[in-house]
Amino acid sequence: MTHPIIFDTDPGVDDAQAIAIALRHPEIELLGMTTTYGNVDVATATHNALLLAELAGRDIPVAQGAAAPLVKPRHPAPAHIHGANGLGNIALPEVMGKADPRSAAQFIVDTVNARPGEVTLVAVGPVGNLAAALQLDPSITERVKRVVIMGGSIREGGNVTPVAEANMFNDPDAAARALTAGWPLILVGLDVTHRCVLTPEHMARIEAGQGELGRVLADSYAFYRDFYREALGIDGCCPHDSCALAWLLRPELFTTARGHLGVATSGEAEGQTLFAPEGRAFIEPRWSQSPLVDVCLGVDGAAVSDWIADVLA
Repeated sequence: MTHPIIFDTDPGVDDAQAIAIALRHPEIELLGMTTTYGNVDVATATHNALLLAELAGRDIPVAQGAAAPLVKPRHPAPAHIHGANGLGNIALPEVMGKADPRSAAQFIVDTVNARPGEVTLVAVGPVGNLAAALQLDPSITERVKRVVIMGGSIREGGNVTPVAEANMFNDPDAAARALTAGWPLILVGLDVTHRCVLTPEHMARIEAGQGELGRVLADSYAFYRDFYREALGIDGCCPHDSCALAWLLRPELFTTARGHLGVATSGEAEGQTLFAPEGRAFIEPRWSQSPLVDVCLGVDGAAVSDWIADVLA
């Protein structure tokens, strides 16, 4: 079975790893990439997406999108995590290709409408492009096959605030729109991505199997690994964005729950994802009024990490 996907991304070291999977896996038809600010500014995200496709020898459309959040001021990109260039500050070759002339939102709308019922949106950065696509054509919720969002945290707590995951915090207003749009949605958040670790041994296999792209993945990984050693005390990195593709291709490695999602858009809890399990009564009904979606709560982290290395090696 082949999955036609649009990959919405802010590359980013872990995005680069996921893009390599999307470019290589025989069951993924990568229809295009759409870019957003997040780990880097949006122009850098577009440059990196074009570069990674070129290093893999592929001609993939890349459409540039959101440069800032819908409502709140933009926070500076986290250069201490991904490097100023998003790829660990390593030297990068020139990019030959150019971005698609359409905006990311228009690219999403056009692609979904051209292949109704077929396209999966995989979003691994702040979700402004999804919110903008819904604004352009609200009816895409009926024509998209599914939406996989890497972001949020149900029980794990946050990674940029005590309660908020980075993608949700970066644009909580867009997240509130995208998570409650009524399309078939799965949230792949920190509850599972923090259980997966890409080790130096995994990366050595990936570097050996990926040619020129492998060198970029390995050299940028070294920078990211230093951050994780300091932040979480692990030797390796959490391959957050690859977990979204792992769910798509190996869903049996995950446990999920169904319920209602919301996102706090202001105050101390800004960016926190709120999950009300299906059928559970709370003191007021307001937490259970959004459409039903699925969230990942558990994972075989070792199996997912090995799967990533196996695909890329």
